[in-house]
Amino acid sequence: MLKIRLGVAPAAGTGPAEFAGLAQRLEEAGVDSLWLSELVYSPEVDPMIGMAHALARTSKLKVGTGVAILPGRHPVLVAKQLRTLAGLAPKRVLPVFGLRPARAAENALFPVPPGRRAAVFDESLVLLRRLLEEDEVSFHGEFFDVDGARLGPRPAKRLDVWLGGSAPAALRRTGRLADGWLGSFHTPAQARAARLAIQEAAAEAGREIEEDHFGLSLAVADHGVPPELAAVAARRSPGVPLPDLVATSWPEARRLVEQHIEAGLSKFVIRPAHGDFPDFLEKFQAELVPLQN
Repeated sequence: MLKIRLGVAPAAGTGPAEFAGLAQRLEEAGVDSLWLSELVYSPEVDPMIGMAHALARTSKLKVGTGVAILPGRHPVLVAKQLRTLAGLAPKRVLPVFGLRPARAAENALFPVPPGRRAAVFDESLVLLRRLLEEDEVSFHGEFFDVDGARLGPRPAKRLDVWLGGSAPAALRRTGRLADGWLGSFHTPAQARAARLAIQEAAAEAGREIEEDHFGLSLAVADHGVPPELAAVAARRSPGVPLPDLVATSWPEARRLVEQHIEAGLSKFVIRPAHGDFPDFLEKFQAELVPLQN
């Protein structure tokens, strides 16, 4: 049986002042995990700093990035951050990485050679995985050159690295190089197809991804779908009816989660489309937490 777990993300625009007490509130409410997006040109907290804050203020809550951008960052520095966080908060750090920012205006903040972002991502992932799993790493690739990197104690538990993305190349990359997948703006049928494509790519690479390492980020817009959210959904899944991608009520959220579970997904990040977080959390606990096992 798949282990079903549901976490939450802050509402769009949640700045440091609103974020400060959020982790403790979630832990007291028994929420499994908190997920932080990388949106630089926004009030939202930086995901790595937000993770450190949330982990320091709690003892059980898991905290993840959903998603952070890897190409354009040096993998040695990313590995050092993750190993430090995992050492301070064992078994509670959930990194998920993506190819490029959600907003095109932020691409320049993560510089890579023109036309080589996917290649940089692949090499970054290979190097990052080695840095997380080995005591000393030497690596000589096209983009990175590392001699005898030692980053201190490895985490007691191996740190899984998940990826986002929906393009065929992104799904193949997940199968070849990652430990799990967190999708978004997928119908249950699309999510099932993505899962199967990832598992096929993993098998071709002589790997296996654990069956409960497939997840989805789902927005709940129970007070109407904001135009910007509708635009993102249309861009990500053209021609798909909006209610198949965004939950327009809490009963619809439960229906979609149940259908994604049937499609083989087991980890969910539920995002409020509106800013009334106390109301969101109350309904999340009533409608969706009972689906956990």
